[in-house]
Amino acid sequence: MFGARLLRPSRPSAEKLSTYECGEEPIGDTWVKFNIRFYVVALVFLIFDVEVVFLFPWALVYQKLGMFAFIEMMVFLAILVAGYVYVWVKGDLDWDKPRPRYIDYVRNKLAETHLADTEVK
Repeated sequence: MFGARLLRPSRPSAEKLSTYECGEEPIGDTWVKFNIRFYVVALVFLIFDVEVVFLFPWALVYQKLGMFAFIEMMVFLAILVAGYVYVWVKGDLDWDKPRPRYIDYVRNKLAETHLADTEVK
């Protein structure tokens, strides 16, 4: 690597040092804040996608492995489905995630407490 660094040409220019955006001129700041939903959806997709990859080798040798492999895969799929249901119930599969109900509950309790305090005075 050191030899390659010595032999390569070094001709930096403003165009070479600018941000590359698929051939388009970059507009605005490069430090744009993205919604966390992008990352959550990507991670959930990766988790389930990688887990499903384990099904292919199992399907190829299923008949050779017998009933034990079948039961083991059913347990694996049950865990995978339980994780999917958990993510679904939690709302991580919804793009527009609704506000949690407990926030409304706490806000209503605080309002009731505040009203009770003002009525006593």
